[in-house]
Amino acid sequence: MCRLFGILCGLLLWGATPLRADDDEVLNRMVQFSKSKQTVYQWLEQVSKQTGYLFIYDSKLINNEQMVKLKAGSRTVKQALYEIIGNTQLAFRVIGNHLLIHHPTVAPVVAKQVALKPDSLSYFTIEGVLRDRYSQEPIASGTVSVEGTSMGSITNQSGAYRLRLPETLLNASIRFSHLGYVSQNVAVSLLNGHNSTLTLEPKVIPLQEVIIRVVNPLRLLREMLEFREKNYALNPVYFTSFYREGIERNNKFVHLTEAVFRVYKTSYQDLLSTDQVKLLKMRSISNPLEKDTFVTKMKSGIDACLQLDLIKNLPDFLDPESKDAVYVYTSSDITVINNRVANVLGFEQRKGINEPYFCGKLYIDAENSALLQAQFEVNPKHVSKTANVFIEKKARNMSVTPQQVIYTVSYKPWKDTYYINHVRGDLSFKVKKKNRLFGSFNLHTWFEMVTCQIDTEQVTRFTRKEKLPTHTVFADTPFKYDERFWEGFNVIPPEEALTEAIEKITSKVEETGSSYSW
Repeated sequence: MCRLFGILCGLLLWGATPLRADDDEVLNRMVQFSKSKQTVYQWLEQVSKQTGYLFIYDSKLINNEQMVKLKAGSRTVKQALYEIIGNTQLAFRVIGNHLLIHHPTVAPVVAKQVALKPDSLSYFTIEGVLRDRYSQEPIASGTVSVEGTSMGSITNQSGAYRLRLPETLLNASIRFSHLGYVSQNVAVSLLNGHNSTLTLEPKVIPLQEVIIRVVNPLRLLREMLEFREKNYALNPVYFTSFYREGIERNNKFVHLTEAVFRVYKTSYQDLLSTDQVKLLKMRSISNPLEKDTFVTKMKSGIDACLQLDLIKNLPDFLDPESKDAVYVYTSSDITVINNRVANVLGFEQRKGINEPYFCGKLYIDAENSALLQAQFEVNPKHVSKTANVFIEKKARNMSVTPQQVIYTVSYKPWKDTYYINHVRGDLSFKVKKKNRLFGSFNLHTWFEMVTCQIDTEQVTRFTRKEKLPTHTVFADTPFKYDERFWEGFNVIPPEEALTEAIEKITSKVEETGSSYSW
């Protein structure tokens, strides 16, 4: 659960407030439109370009996709917003470089600080969607963290995020970031009580910020390894981590398992000791409508997340001194992660090697040589040869062919030390019943783990009874569902498609008296 940071907080009250001078000044500025028909989102983007202010609003109040036709001409920002949104009952509030659109009965007012006893602390939730400012596409796996703390989460594949925080953090700031985008800090007071749509602007690196030079990719890799001692943890730490794994067949939901772990993470230098996992809470749901003689189970998903800590378990593509010289490296680009310039290194197996190896991209900090992210997959040309690697057991009358195996691993700094932040694996297969012309289907399995909190004090190994086996089928682990816990813990929201699938079968699960709980 969330760690508490002090006992003083600024309580947030909600009520109607008059416009301040700053609000009047901004809302009375003139904006110019050409005659056009666009979505609400596109019109708001035009206002942002002309004023420099970004919008925050509850997505339940405003329909981004609604088409609006406006006449050419000038109008004040306030008039423009009323025309665009089509609701003159909404109110506006300028806070920093943001313009909050809200219902007049829920305008934020910061009250005086009061002391709270630890046992009387209450919690609040911020949630919403993170999108690309220009394309409006959802930003998946974006980092959402509380500034100055080790607490955070990521957005799901639909760009949705959710954080539950103690009231001691009402005056805190939330940082939104993603590879290739300008990070954005937003006050909690702007997000609390809203299902907010936030946008990040793609980062364009001006030439004057970059020294044009020939980058030796092998040298960058060697420097990354050389500076591991400076960049990564030298002592064991505890992670509070959220884990989930799922199975889909022909794009239909089959099974989902989620859990919260306490992870004992060893130093990257400790090659003799293994990471440990302690199960805190678990929940699981299966689709009873997806009945088939073919039963799919995922094994060792938790262990895969631990092994994908690339800094501790160096893969062959991070070893430039490999005698086999399997990989070819190229310096392909530069980008930005958390407002830091990163060199992008591409790698692939040498021509003439017909065994399955990896290909992908590495993102290495241009200043401190830390590995920030790795995106890699089994070479698509040879992935079909890896059935024996990923399929441990199958029915005799089944043929299973891997179609795609993709991994993403990212690291995030806290107190000048980098820790693994997010791991995700997506494995897709073609399954066919032998001796049948029709009867094949697509199978997609996936797993991911995100670090929600880091603790560095009094870190000791778990006892034998406490630690969870990581090589087993985790979905078969017996558990007791704790509704109160799951209502409050910081989890990654299910994707839209997954949410719809679960909602469709929930009544059926209840009707059949299933023991699954959600």
